[in-house]
Amino acid sequence: MIKKAIIPAAGFGTRSLPVTKVIPKEMFPIGDKPSIQYVVEEAISAGIEQILIIVSRSKNLIVDYFDHSLELEMFLKKANKEFLLPQLNIPDIQIVYTRQSSAKGLGDAVRLGKHFVGNDAFAVLLPDDIIVGGGLKELIDIYEKENSHVIGLTKVEEQFLKNYGVIDGKPVAPDLYELVNIIEKPQQNAPSNLAVVGRYIFTPSIMEALENLEPSIGGEIQLTDAIKKILQEDKCHGKVLSGTRYDIGSTADYLAIQNYVFNQKHE
Repeated sequence: MIKKAIIPAAGFGTRSLPVTKVIPKEMFPIGDKPSIQYVVEEAISAGIEQILIIVSRSKNLIVDYFDHSLELEMFLKKANKEFLLPQLNIPDIQIVYTRQSSAKGLGDAVRLGKHFVGNDAFAVLLPDDIIVGGGLKELIDIYEKENSHVIGLTKVEEQFLKNYGVIDGKPVAPDLYELVNIIEKPQQNAPSNLAVVGRYIFTPSIMEALENLEPSIGGEIQLTDAIKKILQEDKCHGKVLSGTRYDIGSTADYLAIQNYVFNQKHE
């Protein structure tokens, strides 16, 4: 069973500047909750019991959000507003943090969780992606059947493939593929229309691959490069997720999920 998850949340959020200069993108409100809470709730509903959130020195808001606010709780009690206390409930799960000292890429953020995951397979959830409907649980189900790495996929129109990691894979079942290769942001001749979504299941071998990688241009450790490396020895499956993906770094998607949550609340 997959019980541990890593949520990398140390990025600068450059697509959403200037607001991300002071407010982490992971704390953007969606309805009455920050976006990262939806990701944590997805992990919990999939059976995750321990989460490591990778933060930077500018992301203390995330740490504070998932902590008790004793002063606020006392104020609500004294003001006879106890009915608001359930809204302050902290998820019933162990959440720990580690800091990424500098922006060295997604692969570097994941490998900071080496001691956290130990010898266990684990999940990675990127908080840019909010999945409504099927998400991490679908990948865990594949892992339990195949005992392999598993990557979440979505089908993307050709003109947008240059913005994603794109897989080359052999179909093995409906919406399930065995990866042959993965190409980061192909500018032309993409091998498929299957783009990587920010949901992954990895066995510990990914950590060894990450540790042995040379930094790419810009000094970053890329997760895609580590996936390419493990494909030489390990099986990796890609599963097209049945849920709807919203990229909160996209203004259109952010407004769309706001609209979705509003409509759900007022049905």
